[in-house]
Amino acid sequence: MAYELDSRLPADAATMLLRVVEEVAAELHPHRTVVATLDSVLDRELGFDSLGRVELVARLEQSFGVALPDHLAAAAETPRDLLRALVAARPMPAGVSGVETNMMAVGEAVVPVHAETLPEVLEWYAAREPDRCHIRFYADEGEGEVLTYGDLAAGAARMAAGLQNQDLRPGEAVAIMLPTETDYFLAFFGVLLAGGIPVPIYPPARPSQIEDHLLRQAGILHNCLAPLLVTSAETAPVARLLEEQVPTLRRVVTTGELSEGVTPALPLVSPDAVALLQYTSGSTGNPKGVVLTHRNLLTNIRAMGAAAAVLPTDVFVSWLPLYHDMGLIGAWLGSLYHAMPLVLMSPLDFLARPQRWLRAIHRYRGTITAAPNFAYELCLRRIDEAANPELNLNSLRAICNGAEPVSPDTMRRFLGRFTQTGLRNGAMMPVYGLAECSVGLAFPPLGRGPVIDRVRREPLITEGRALPAAPDDPAALAFVSCGPPLTGHQIRVVDDADRELPERCEGRVQFRGPSATSGYYRNPDATRSLFHGEWLDTGDLGYLANSEIHITGRTKDIIIRAGRNIHPAELEEAVGNLAGIRKGSVVVFGSLDPASGTERMVVAAETRETDSDAREALNVAITALASDLAGLPPDDVLLVPPNTLLKTSSGKIRRAACRKLYEGGAISRSRRPAWLQIAALRLSAVGPRLRRTRAALLADIFAAYSLTATSVAAVAAWTGVMVLPRPEWRWGFLRRALRLLAYTTGTPLAVEGLERLPQRNRPCIYAVNHASYLDALVLIVLLPREIAFVAKSELAGRWFTRLPLERIGTLFVERFETERSIVDARAMVSAAASGRSLLFFPEGGFTRIPGVMPFHMGAFVSASEAGVPVVPVSIRGTRSILRAESWFPRRGAITIVVGEAITPEAGDRWTVAVRLRDETRRSILRHCGEPDLAAAPPGASHADPMETI
Repeated sequence: MAYELDSRLPADAATMLLRVVEEVAAELHPHRTVVATLDSVLDRELGFDSLGRVELVARLEQSFGVALPDHLAAAAETPRDLLRALVAARPMPAGVSGVETNMMAVGEAVVPVHAETLPEVLEWYAAREPDRCHIRFYADEGEGEVLTYGDLAAGAARMAAGLQNQDLRPGEAVAIMLPTETDYFLAFFGVLLAGGIPVPIYPPARPSQIEDHLLRQAGILHNCLAPLLVTSAETAPVARLLEEQVPTLRRVVTTGELSEGVTPALPLVSPDAVALLQYTSGSTGNPKGVVLTHRNLLTNIRAMGAAAAVLPTDVFVSWLPLYHDMGLIGAWLGSLYHAMPLVLMSPLDFLARPQRWLRAIHRYRGTITAAPNFAYELCLRRIDEAANPELNLNSLRAICNGAEPVSPDTMRRFLGRFTQTGLRNGAMMPVYGLAECSVGLAFPPLGRGPVIDRVRREPLITEGRALPAAPDDPAALAFVSCGPPLTGHQIRVVDDADRELPERCEGRVQFRGPSATSGYYRNPDATRSLFHGEWLDTGDLGYLANSEIHITGRTKDIIIRAGRNIHPAELEEAVGNLAGIRKGSVVVFGSLDPASGTERMVVAAETRETDSDAREALNVAITALASDLAGLPPDDVLLVPPNTLLKTSSGKIRRAACRKLYEGGAISRSRRPAWLQIAALRLSAVGPRLRRTRAALLADIFAAYSLTATSVAAVAAWTGVMVLPRPEWRWGFLRRALRLLAYTTGTPLAVEGLERLPQRNRPCIYAVNHASYLDALVLIVLLPREIAFVAKSELAGRWFTRLPLERIGTLFVERFETERSIVDARAMVSAAASGRSLLFFPEGGFTRIPGVMPFHMGAFVSASEAGVPVVPVSIRGTRSILRAESWFPRRGAITIVVGEAITPEAGDRWTVAVRLRDETRRSILRHCGEPDLAAAPPGASHADPMETI
């Protein structure tokens, strides 16, 4: 829609308007990149609170020299509404500063921030920079083939036309069985452009495993109902064997046949359309097709890019398979979106000569790379220290280790070996993700380097408690921190009843967020098992420490023996280090013994040893290792020939398949007498089982007791506040009642920094982080003076909450009606100026995830305009005791820390308010022990009785 702009307004008024919007939004959310359009929603998308709107209107008046209506701050929903108001505005009265006409136009974004689908991303670059290098295929000699954005777009269009000539209908799946070559990328985007759903599957690697390979691929094709399979001319004869096994497979077609198509009729693609079926590797069971939409993928790519601070000047070097989420989404689609060149080689090229990977980083000054743990181990084994004296890895700033268990020892040795090449410790990033979350879920802080948590072995194995170990504890277990969840995502650790556990308690890891799948394709049973309400089960075990996730193992892989939880990965790594055992070819699993009804621990390891004495020595060594690490000897040790143990396409041991092979008698084994196993297991399991049962029972009893005690205290406090005539009596009664509640529930309360409080006769603004429903109660007990809470207006609509809150001086504010919110905000300023001390929770609410959310401006504008100091108050411990979304209290201690009062200086009220907010945040973050979530999207708060605007 066009507007006839007043002659006083510059011709590029819309651009100038958006620049002002972005400037104010950046002040409100300094840790977020804000890109505004005329139709961006001011509150939900750009994060404007009520006072932010007021400031925005004032800036527009100053910038354009016009007087805007008083109601505009409340009524405007988008920048387009503001533009309409500018067109109709009257000139600013004389004496008011005029128009700023020298504003720079908003530059074009360097990445397609508004793209909603993958084809839109490709179209964006192909239109602007068709000759930009997208992929460089690594070659030992020469520069290798280059695929540009223009080449990819044109080739994909030809493939799309070819697929439509094969009668592909929108929404149908197309299997892609291609190696790492140009045709793979053309086929993938060709399927998307034609409206189909790509299903990457891997080509057969070894003739000896062709039967197993085809059976697994047939299962995928049966599930996704793919009518077409795209492959190369070389693989087509093998692929056509699948036509007889899969009735829905109409045809196996080569990329050469598809590239003959011209001028496709491209269907419209919705952001919520399925963009990919990512079949899980099947390391713990049959492969399942994870449904991922364009919105899922782009959200995850953007979140990972923000966590790694990715720029178009970066260079990603990868050998990762394109049928695996880390290689497909993390390396390729991430590079596509962020416009960083991708230097690519095939997995076989890497496996044949691992030094190619590092040489490619050296040669092309790679800044980012990623691989599973085994790749770093392979480099240590296969790359001679003296082989590449000129190798220089100092360009690397992010080297991600994920997709399988991360070994602290491997990281330590890799960094130690390659430090001489310039590799920095801070570049190593242990990350955590899974296909069900697109690919990435948790990233550590950039540049920090690996953080290893050493915990006491016995409490973790027997009780699930990850207690820090002494530095000299030789039996300690070591786990890697994979960092906090990506922006917009959440992680929790729960017990078997889906109740959230405190930090340093091992349990099942669950997550939720915008990158999460909606389920498994045509597999309702598996989907039901995946979801626990709004949460998705990762299948992993782990614990949180300092709000960062530490993975301890797979749920299905844990062996419960004699009441102990045995983690296979540690034992597998230790056995793999034995001379004579093939590293990476060891499996430890539990197998149910029908006679005893208990799990037996089985260790199977590949070896080339055939001498009986040498094999017996290995057997003894494995038994000793298991006894040392697991506290119990294995029930069965199997030494098998090389290539016996089954692995996934990405090289991970298939424990479930190995267990099935074992239980089917396909691997020879020896057994101890059944009566001896039964007697020993039943005797040793009694104590640990009783301890676990006792701990769970005590937690339930404490929760029930605490809720009962709280209910009694609430009734007593309500009655006392309503009956007592004087405010000071009411406050005194409240403090005594709540302190008694803390005492009876065994909750230690502590306060630090009371000496920093202003004098009693000097009003101030208290700004407090918000973590739990308990926060207001704790503040009443621990702050030794009467204060006026600022609470949401909804509480005033119910007499049983309004009356007691009014009797302790609470002020109510409107949260949803913007015009009323602005009026209430001005009333807060008047209250502060009249000498009342107000207490704000500037986050506006709280969530179950640890962290300090963005602050609203109400408290700080009130302090700035009233000229009163802001006192930062940090609360820690309440979230662990009672989280949002839960009414199951747990034991814990609570501490508040009063920071130094921050006095507003003279100057522009908004600038002063922004400074007060930023200094307050820094103080609270310093003492609350939780991370900064300021970069999280707005609108993610949880309603609470003491909210502010």
